[in-house]
Amino acid sequence: MRISWNSQVTAVLLALGLSPLNAQTPRARGLGVPFSGTPAKLNAITDVPGVTVGYSTLISGQGKLNVGQGPVRTGVTVIWPRGKQSEDSTFAGWYSQNGNGEMTGTTWMEESGFLDGPVLITNTHSVGIARDSYIEWQVRNKHPSGTNKVGDLFSLPVVAETYDGFLNDINGFHVKSSHVFQALDTAATGSVAEGNVGGGTGMICYGFKGGSGTSSRVLEGTLQGYTLGVFVQCNCGRRPQLQIAGVPVGLKIPEEVPYAKGASWVQNDVGSIIIVVATDAPLLPHQLKRLARRATMGLARTGSTSGNGSGDIFVAFSTANTGAAQTAGLRSLKMVPNDEMNPLFEATVQATEEAIVNAMVGAETMTGVDDHRVIALPHERLRQVLKEYNKLQ
Repeated sequence: MRISWNSQVTAVLLALGLSPLNAQTPRARGLGVPFSGTPAKLNAITDVPGVTVGYSTLISGQGKLNVGQGPVRTGVTVIWPRGKQSEDSTFAGWYSQNGNGEMTGTTWMEESGFLDGPVLITNTHSVGIARDSYIEWQVRNKHPSGTNKVGDLFSLPVVAETYDGFLNDINGFHVKSSHVFQALDTAATGSVAEGNVGGGTGMICYGFKGGSGTSSRVLEGTLQGYTLGVFVQCNCGRRPQLQIAGVPVGLKIPEEVPYAKGASWVQNDVGSIIIVVATDAPLLPHQLKRLARRATMGLARTGSTSGNGSGDIFVAFSTANTGAAQTAGLRSLKMVPNDEMNPLFEATVQATEEAIVNAMVGAETMTGVDDHRVIALPHERLRQVLKEYNKLQ
């Protein structure tokens, strides 16, 4: 996975004691965390053939908040269902577990049953520029939307967000069109960097450093040969809620909780999580909505109760049924029978849970605005807690 950094990233990362190349950091399974199900080769959403992921990561500045100057801890993530060369829309469905957040383009997705182009994820106050910049990218590259190819280019992009204002100068509007273009253009197959990258750069998950995470499952039985992958941008939960493999990890590691001295409202569950589910199994839009709903159960396995202040919004798409969005002629479609969808539900729950934990395991301690510091999930402490409960694999 190629990552697009701004010009100041490497120097600042080194100053903060962070590595700019975190694709090689340990993952949850490597630490002995037990998970159900069998991952595909990369244990990533890019195990689904055709899916590509691109990042633009913005990290610069230190110390006191100076709105418009920094510190900057943010970015953009792009997930292309069939790569940037394809203009072929995918069947899709979405679900809002708790709607204190944003995912644009979902009314047309609900109406048409299609996802036109990529899913973009960024911070809360950069949704507009990410949306507009993708349309500009389409115009520049003469890349129309699959369901809107008649007449002038018409586009309703899907852009989602989580809030990174504890670590990032979110009101400085540091995400620019060039960063969105970078994420769109550099999206690639292969392994996916996790933690402090892309839209997940400044995110916090269960009181530890969160961010971007991914996982996948191979399907078995009648669906053998198909793959399902999940990508998360996790910024949800509070420390006491965190459970990993059914173990109350958050209660066992209570030190250095963010927001500990903040206002009372911020002690509640006011974060968010965006979950993207991809599969090459042939599913229709109503079935993909069912799949998106199952992401809630993977999220719940990690302890979340989707509090009032949390924007928990999920989207699922299928790369099967190519050409289904063509604007003329009868289309021949394939679909998995509803009675055979259980392995897909199970894979979604399993991969969502693991992707969230991978995001925390892959993240590194980060210091941001006003020297706010969010610690990474300590790997050895995690192993000790799991061993205490006889869960270390």
